[in-house]
Amino acid sequence: MNTWRDYMVSMGFGYRLGIDLPGEKRGLIPNAQFYDKAYKGSWNGLTIISIAIGQGEVNATPLQIANLGATIANRGWFVTPHVVKAIEGEALDTVYTKRRNTLAKPWAYEQVVKGMRSAALGGTCKALAQYDFEACGKTGTAQNRGHDHSVFMGFAPMNDPKIAVAVYVENGGWGATYGVPFGGLIMELYINGKLSEASEKKAAEFQQRRISYGTAER
Repeated sequence: MNTWRDYMVSMGFGYRLGIDLPGEKRGLIPNAQFYDKAYKGSWNGLTIISIAIGQGEVNATPLQIANLGATIANRGWFVTPHVVKAIEGEALDTVYTKRRNTLAKPWAYEQVVKGMRSAALGGTCKALAQYDFEACGKTGTAQNRGHDHSVFMGFAPMNDPKIAVAVYVENGGWGATYGVPFGGLIMELYINGKLSEASEKKAAEFQQRRISYGTAER
């Protein structure tokens, strides 16, 4: 349990990443002591099985999810997220330039990258297959007391990554419904510097939609 927790912490979860903006939340990655206290020492594999898919007691922020996308794209390392890219006349703090390596091996990330590319070619992220760059992605559906939230995390291009994104659409339902197309438009605009004519039309269509209990309405 604690070994898993150490791996997750090395990937930027459970604590503040240290972005140069106020108000960052830390999320939660439980360890064995957490469950000892919560269940008075009486817990087992069935107690924690849901955390294997990021549910249960695991809490992660959108920033941490976007950072995970960058970490996968880099095959196992990231730099502390930051807004300030440079300061005139001063050197940027090394905390924002130094690589932070995770405990997982690069070959493991390669397998994840292959899976995320497969999702873009014929899985839940297949809307990404239309682009002229190799995008990789993973959808999510965040459970909610009301209608679920649409979630997407991805990066592009696959073998020369330039951008990683995390998208959350409140009450948007399945990740493929809004998260994937929004993420694709963001990546296209960043990589190509503009949207294609078809993407411009798609973006305009989304702007006219209203989400009502997870259903897109005109």
